[in-house]
Amino acid sequence: MGIIIIIKLLFSAILVLHITLILQSTAEPIEDKQALLDFIANVNHTRNLNWDSRLLVCSNWTGVTCNHDNSRVIAVRLPAIGFRGRIPTNTLSRLSELQILSLRSNGLNGPFPSDLLKLGNLIGLHLQFNAFQGPLPLDFPVWENLSVLNLSNNGFDGSIPFSISNLTHLTALDLSNNSLSGNIPEFNIPTLQLLDLSNNNLTGFVPQSLSRFPSYAFLGNNISFLNSSSPILSPTPKKHSSKFTKPAILGIVIGSSVLAFVAIALLLIFTNRNRKEDNSMSPTSKNKKKEKSTKRMASEDRNGRITFFEGCNLVFDLEDLLRASAEVLGKGTFGTTYKAALEDATTVAVKRLKDVIAGKREFEQQMEIVGNIRHENVAPLRAYYYSKDEKLMVYDYYNQGSVSSLLHAKRGENTNTLDWETRLRIAIGAAKGIDFIHSQNGGKLVHANIKASNIFINPQNYGCVSDLGLATLTCPVSPPLMRTAGYRAPEVTDTRKVSQASDVYSFGVFLLELLTGKSPVQATGGEEVIHLVRWVHSVVREEWTGEVFDVELLRYPNIEEEMVAMLQIGLSCVARMPEQRPKIGDVVKMVEGIRNVVTGNTNNSPTISHGSTPSAAEIASSSVS
Repeated sequence: MGIIIIIKLLFSAILVLHITLILQSTAEPIEDKQALLDFIANVNHTRNLNWDSRLLVCSNWTGVTCNHDNSRVIAVRLPAIGFRGRIPTNTLSRLSELQILSLRSNGLNGPFPSDLLKLGNLIGLHLQFNAFQGPLPLDFPVWENLSVLNLSNNGFDGSIPFSISNLTHLTALDLSNNSLSGNIPEFNIPTLQLLDLSNNNLTGFVPQSLSRFPSYAFLGNNISFLNSSSPILSPTPKKHSSKFTKPAILGIVIGSSVLAFVAIALLLIFTNRNRKEDNSMSPTSKNKKKEKSTKRMASEDRNGRITFFEGCNLVFDLEDLLRASAEVLGKGTFGTTYKAALEDATTVAVKRLKDVIAGKREFEQQMEIVGNIRHENVAPLRAYYYSKDEKLMVYDYYNQGSVSSLLHAKRGENTNTLDWETRLRIAIGAAKGIDFIHSQNGGKLVHANIKASNIFINPQNYGCVSDLGLATLTCPVSPPLMRTAGYRAPEVTDTRKVSQASDVYSFGVFLLELLTGKSPVQATGGEEVIHLVRWVHSVVREEWTGEVFDVELLRYPNIEEEMVAMLQIGLSCVARMPEQRPKIGDVVKMVEGIRNVVTGNTNNSPTISHGSTPSAAEIASSSVS
């Protein structure tokens, strides 16, 4: 009887725990949710957020974090959402348990949002890279928990309020790149570890309480250290060392003269350059330039925005990317691709473009075309970044890596050797992806960079094409310098003058690569270079077709006819004359029809003879012009 009672008690406890967990998982911070809905309804923003009142705020809303029992919102992180205008009053201030608020890298403006001063539990406040202006609050509250305050890269003016001393647990304070003026107040915050007041209009001396910070924290101001040994002041000789020998005095004179000459030369160069720039500007441009101080011009290199596309739930900005741990995935014709692990555990692939010659407008137009392509066999472009010196593209990260890395991994290192079934699915998916690309932009869009390193495996285990539409944006690459020479159609002499027919050629090379396991271009160890297409043709002509296929595929039974069928398709795609190559839509039908060859059902495969496998001689003669 006692055992039965114990079992009943345990069962009851488990049941209660289960019900509690269910209730917690479906709990909603109703008041906080409404405050956020009021906020988003009253502020302009260019990116759509999935803040749907029908969804659970704690588990579904982008940028929102709740406490352990989902009863309150404790963090709102919305960088680079494209907010414009002022923060609406009586919205965010209702999140009384909020600990982290990040609205950085947006276009918010107006005075410092005084509503935020009501958030007594803040630990971190990040408002940098916006357009706030006017004075800072005279009376900062006693934020006992505030650890990080970042108001940099705005237009705040007036003096630094002494009430910052109320932030007794502050560890990081960044007020750089504003228009603050006056003296730096003497506030003593022992916990402060990071300080940046650079590039303002501050004057006077650095207080003794802040003298422990490095000089670069105060650069771009007209201030000095009280301590003469500080690196900001020029060193002055001590009294007991005021007597110099004649050689020392001579050395000082000569050294000073050289320094003065260099300084004057640099000044003349700089002045002349500015004069040339000013002369090339219109009067209106000159006036606008005068209206903005150097530190407030905020060049796009520093303050450019990441543009996200519709349906993208990623939330990050350039600062997040710069802080992310990065791993080089590959270097190609148009740039280097990195795997970037962001602080929120999101992983993306970032392509850093090189040699881009397109202007901002042309670049953005091309990104819009590419970014609006949505197909299961085309890797979606999630976001892009354009500045004078940086052009970035952000894609989904595919954890299996590229087909090139899977296909050409050293034997023994890659335990997941691509079997025939996988290669066939890769070919089908990639062909469909290219076919969809060719149908876009009025049927005129070209990929222009089809190769194994730009093809990945999607969640459905089919090929997925990435990295399209870049050839028209970059400097033309001469054929001998192209890393993708093995995929290049014979008629292509300029990487910007590609066509859909040349895409078909590149895809044909990719099919041969899948079949042979060999790279498109191989060095023999000497000066000779072997091109895959020529090698396949030579082997086929000699009736040694069996020698073409990857030895890894020979262990799979009953696939010979399917491999020969794909070989024929590949060779038809690499026909020397563009007009002899099939359209990619026909290639899709042929590749999909490979599995019907064995059964003799070839209705979807118009170029393969019904009920029989073409001989090697037929393949060679039908594909070589």
